[in-house]
Amino acid sequence: ARMRVAVVGAGISGLTATKCCLDEGLEPTCFEQSQDIGGLWRYTEHIEASRPSLYPSVISNTSKEMSAFSDFPYPEDFPVFLPNARLLDYLRRYAKQFGIREHIKFGTTVVSVRKRPDFAITGQWDVVTEADGKQTSHIFDAVLVCSGNLYEPSLPLHCFPGIEKFQGQYFHSRQYKHPNVFQGKRVLVVGMGNSGVDIAVEASRVAAKVTVSTSRGAWVLSRVFNHGYPWDMVFNTRLMNLIRNSLPGPLSRGLVNYMVNQHFNHENYGLQPEKRYFLPVLNDDLPSYILTGRITIKPGVKEFKENSVVFHNSPEEEPIDIIVFSTGYDVSFPFLEEADVKVENKHASLYKYVFPTHLQRPTLAVLGLIKPLGAIMPVTEMQARWVTRIFKGRRANVSSPVYQNPVQTGHVLSSLCTKRDFFLKTDWLGYMDKLASFIGAKPSVPGLLCRDPWLALTIFFGPCTPYQYRLVGPGCWEGARRAILTQWDRTLKPTRTRVPADSSSPFPSLLTVMGFLLLLAAIVFTF
Repeated sequence: ARMRVAVVGAGISGLTATKCCLDEGLEPTCFEQSQDIGGLWRYTEHIEASRPSLYPSVISNTSKEMSAFSDFPYPEDFPVFLPNARLLDYLRRYAKQFGIREHIKFGTTVVSVRKRPDFAITGQWDVVTEADGKQTSHIFDAVLVCSGNLYEPSLPLHCFPGIEKFQGQYFHSRQYKHPNVFQGKRVLVVGMGNSGVDIAVEASRVAAKVTVSTSRGAWVLSRVFNHGYPWDMVFNTRLMNLIRNSLPGPLSRGLVNYMVNQHFNHENYGLQPEKRYFLPVLNDDLPSYILTGRITIKPGVKEFKENSVVFHNSPEEEPIDIIVFSTGYDVSFPFLEEADVKVENKHASLYKYVFPTHLQRPTLAVLGLIKPLGAIMPVTEMQARWVTRIFKGRRANVSSPVYQNPVQTGHVLSSLCTKRDFFLKTDWLGYMDKLASFIGAKPSVPGLLCRDPWLALTIFFGPCTPYQYRLVGPGCWEGARRAILTQWDRTLKPTRTRVPADSSSPFPSLLTVMGFLLLLAAIVFTF
């Protein structure tokens, strides 16, 4: 009998998890509480309980070539960064291409997931679902939790003295849909995540005044990076990663510091982060909106008064009418027993961000509970490829590292009032390579240099697009090489609309590349 796997949720992670189950010959059943796929990326005008909420203007922060599932490139005419409707369209095409929909039960909520009495031997789970008010029990061999973490708003009002006296309106960024609510008002946005900055920028077009309060600042990256190329195609390359990881810590931080300050000096804009870690926000408008006085950056909130706010390090009150709390989300798995996935201070104890560290059998996995500095789709797909092979008992580096090496991941935050971002922002490329090496799908650049030098150079110097992880190993895809060599064509096609696009890529000539490689080899051998 085939192994039966329950997949909770039909968003990005749930779709790719279901497909990976099918690839491995498992039998997935995906439970989705709403009536359609897409999760976070399916916009609805009304806010639904326990579902993520999107505002209409949301555009992906990562470019389409870096955000594609590894065996399904985006259509070439799609824009480089995707409005939410185009991203949803891509997910629909993906589901159709791989026949995922027939494995999804819509309008079905997972109520509870409990270990069976003989769990230590079988690793099986009792899963209770509810549809149309009727509950059903199922037995599954394994469970993939793909329910995301952006629906339980974190609004720590106790961290904001005087909020009970405030007479204006306030709400969490999850409630935001349209900027007209800010018309002519004095707006305060608390917190500087992606949503907070997006909302501040949109508000400033109609509001009388917009202030952003941030206790720790943030690096601000623009989607349009060096020479107008997408930020992640420049930032997430094997060469850049090698340089960042080879340098001593302070030098590596200095390099990143230099790169992000090239666009504008963060200190002059009141944004320089206090901490040393790299926690960027993606927004194309913020610097110019600060420069034109539409948005003012202030330190953390000290207290609220009836119609005003007082900031730390500044005595005067600033009058405000409306507050948006962009204070993030809490991690919650209402259907799991607390003992199975421990969440403390927004920190889950998971091996490689996936497997609960203390279960006797590795038959429960959590996908997408990670914030990489890069696209989330290929990451959840790689997690699913690894996990489904473990479920199936294939060689995939788990004799049981889950128990030999219970790594505490995430980071414990000193105080709940200062936290904003719950998961360790991890090194995207390093994490992808690690999981790929577990299943034997990590490309070898030296090996390729002899067989296919042009591909090897493109892989090393070019962006680390997800197709690299389909060149070898289980699930390798014959279209991967072509997808890698044409990645810049698909990037340039939607914007080179006035002059015909030749297939140039922003890469140095072969001669320079070879020279550089020889230099690199010389350095390596000298040391």
